[in-house]
Order: sequence, then structure tokens, then C-alpha cells
Amino acid sequence: MSATRPTLPFSCIDIAVCTFRRPELERTLRSLANIDVPADSSVRIIVADNDVVPSAAGLVENLRAEIPFGIDYIHCPASNISIARNACLDQSRGEFLAFIDDDETASPEWLVRLVETMSENGADVVLGPVKAQYGTAPKWMRRADLHSTRPVWVGGEIRTGYTCNVLLRLTARPLAGRRFSLSLGRTGGEDTEFFSLAKHAGARIAFAPTAWVHEPVTESRATFAWLARRRYRMGQTHGRLLADRPHNGGRVAQVGLAAAKSLFCAGACIATAFFPAQRYRYALRAIMHAGAVSGLMGVREIEQYGLPETRTS
Repeated sequence: MSATRPTLPFSCIDIAVCTFRRPELERTLRSLANIDVPADSSVRIIVADNDVVPSAAGLVENLRAEIPFGIDYIHCPASNISIARNACLDQSRGEFLAFIDDDETASPEWLVRLVETMSENGADVVLGPVKAQYGTAPKWMRRADLHSTRPVWVGGEIRTGYTCNVLLRLTARPLAGRRFSLSLGRTGGEDTEFFSLAKHAGARIAFAPTAWVHEPVTESRATFAWLARRRYRMGQTHGRLLADRPHNGGRVAQVGLAAAKSLFCAGACIATAFFPAQRYRYALRAIMHAGAVSGLMGVREIEQYGLPETRTS
């Protein structure tokens, strides 16, 4: 472990890992044991176990002696990711809280890069990139790299975020007391809503392009069906958020726009039939916009969480 130049006057940085029956949690915690720590800072890890029984307790206990940071283990049942995320917010004792998924590994400079960006930009939220690591995935999937995660810019700004790689300034006014929606804890989209509402309340969101974490793409995720289901739910969440916002041009107009986008992408999918990476990318965008139509019309998001392999967001 190494230290870098002082950035923010931290006393403690909490790192939250929400978990649900994931043996990969061990790799995640071991990677956190080797991260660089910003100068004048201390690190504490919070593990929130979202299983019905405290299934991760033994793994965490066995690793305590090998990890140079304190670990708080919380059992917060069950099978609702928002319960676990809110438990981490409640348990955090510092001004700053980072989230990383329970199947990801952090690069050594991960936390330092997030902190540097927050210091330089005065941001309330800093997102980092997630690099997918493909095993036996099809060639088109590797080329399109549809499992990696980065923020989306709209009009030159980031309007929402994700919890798979993020640092929060919990004392920022738009974040103070904010919690993840329990009603979205089994469908997903709770993080999209959380950051969208925070942004609407004035939160400043920045991106740290070198704050890398890595995520393996398991065999069950390396399918078009898995990607399609995920994109459809993402579209549903986006559509519901649009419907909930005032002055959004009217729900009928928004439905028409989303439907037109879906049809355009479907046409582009046909036009790129001989180029698999582009074809599948357009197909997934068509599905996402179809999900937005569903969300705008008030259809409840499909449930994705509560199973070991489909729980992360």
C-alpha cells in the first residue's frame, strides 16, 4: 500500500460492498486490501449481506486478519438491494462513502483517483469506469464491449449515475439524508433514480476516467438475452423518471419520441445485419427505448434481483 499527496482533508473514507451469495466477494475484498490510500486518510470497509441468512459472515471473518482496514459486517435481509445500500448509508461514519460491487476488483489507484477528481472538481459524486473482463463470450460481444460501464453525457453533463464504482460526498446538500427506493430493490434502477434525483436537486457529478474497477463477465451474462433484459429494465426506469418529472413535454409526446427512437434503432439493426457488433448494439438500443415506452405508460419494472447471478446493478 502506498500514499499519495494530500487531496481532501479526510478522516475516514468508507467503502461499501453490498453482497448476495457471491463467492467472488473474496476477490473483491482482497483487491481492496491492496488499494492506495489518500494521504491523511483512513479507510474502513462496510459489507452489507442481503441474504436471508448471514451467508457472507464466515468469509468476512476469515479475511479480517489479511485486510489492513477495519471491516463492519451488517446482515440486512433480504433480497432487496436497496435495503443493503441504505444500510451502508446508515452505517457510514465518515463524510465520504464509495460503492463497489461484490464481483468487481479495484485497481490499486482506484480510490486515490476518485478522491483526486472530487478534490479538483468540487464534485458531490464521482463516477469511475467499470471494465468488463470477457471469458468465453462471443466475438461480437467482446468487440461491442456492452458489459463495461461508463457514464452517459447529455448536453455536456452527467445526469445520473451508478453504484458499481462511485464516491459520494454524503454531507453535500443534495445527498444529505437521501436513500435508495425500496420499491426498486428487486427490479433494479434504484441507483439511476437515486442519482437522477440528486442531480435534479443540484448535485455535481464528475467522472474519474482512470479510477478503474474490473468485472468478470460470467457465462450466464454472456448472452444477448441477459443484455436485452437488462437494457429493457434500464429503459423502463428512464421512462418512469421522465413521466415523474414536470415540464417534460407531455407524456404522449415522450411516448412518441421513445417509440420513434426504438423504430429507428430497429431499422438500423436491419441495415447493419452483416456487422454483428453494430447490429446487436442497435438491437439493444431498440429494446431499451421500447422499455422507455413501457415505463412512460406506467408498467412496473421487471424484477431482476434476488438471484445469485442477476443481482448486481
